[in-house]
Order: sequence, then C-alpha cells, then structure tokens
Amino acid sequence: MACGAFACSKNCLCALNLLYTLVSLLLIGIAAWGIGFGLISSFRVVGVVIAVGVFLFFIALVGLIGAVKHHQVLLFFYMIILLLVFIVQFSVSCACLALNEEQQSELLEVGWSNTNSARTDIERNLNCCGFRVFYPNETCAADCLRNLHCRPCAPIMEEYAGMVLRFVGGIGLFFSFTEILGVWLTYRYRNQKDPRANPSAFI
Repeated sequence: MACGAFACSKNCLCALNLLYTLVSLLLIGIAAWGIGFGLISSFRVVGVVIAVGVFLFFIALVGLIGAVKHHQVLLFFYMIILLLVFIVQFSVSCACLALNEEQQSELLEVGWSNTNSARTDIERNLNCCGFRVFYPNETCAADCLRNLHCRPCAPIMEEYAGMVLRFVGGIGLFFSFTEILGVWLTYRYRNQKDPRANPSAFI
C-alpha cells in the first residue's frame, strides 16, 4: 500500500505518538533522577518538569488512542492541542535563539532573585557564592566557602547560558516541527476512509 494511504498515515501517527510518550517518560525520569541524586532541590523546577512530562504523556495517549481507533473527536482535539503547543513552543524556541548576551544576563539575574531553592542548587553545583557580589553575612551552600575563596556565580552562569539556550532552542525547534508534522498527519488521517470498513461509510 502506497505511503499516504490509510495504513501508512495511521502507522506514522502511532510512531510519532510513541516518540512523544518516550520523551514524556524521559522528562519525568530526569526530574526523579535529579531529586534522587540531590542535584535539584527546587520543587518548583521539578514540578514544572514533571507537569510538562505528564501533559505530553496524556497528549500522546490521546493521539495514540485516536490513531488506533480512527476516532474523529479524539483526533480533532489532539490536532487542536498539538497546534497550540506548536505555536507556544516555536515562539519560545525562537526567543531562546534570539537572546543576546545582555538579555541573557538580565534573565539570569531575574531567575536568581526569584528562586531561593534553585539558587542553593546553583551555588552547590557550580561551587560559587552570590550572583555578582557575595557578602559574608549571607548563606552559601558551596564547598568553596570553607576556604573563604569563592567566585561569584554570574560569570560562571553566563559562560554556559548561551550554550544552554542554543541547545534548548534547537531541541525545541526540532520538536516543534515534529508537532506541525503531527497536525498535518492527523488532518490527513481524519479525512481518510478505512478500507476495511464499508466503502460507502465515512468513519
């Protein structure tokens, strides 16, 4: 059967949703691994990662059930939600790739000021204290505090910020194109007839 026919569209859509399922489980697993090994103590960060993983898992499940059963209503909602996710993810990915060094620095400072638990993780993992300046009366989780010779965290974070944003933006851009592919496949698949059904019936 030629590709583009009913069976091929169904198999491609199932494969795409299995990929999304694996990615969602990977996100949840990474969050659990970070907590288990003490790399992340911020429940807000972990909660966001797990929420994204669970959301992606349910979307993939809806798409998978809709593809297997050729269920028109599930496929319609799956297509609409995937299109909205594509718009948001494509916008965020482009923003990550477009940020210059000054904007990255401002973003890091805002994040540093608003997350105490993430600040502790950063200080411990990067072995630094304070953002630009560390005052002796402040608390710090880094080992370098014992030697009283700690670098500020801002220069270290700025070294990796550009690389991380390019990586996140590139991965997000890649998956946004898989999402628009999923929307297109779903639209085609919804309008195809099941050859095993009554030829005069549209399912």
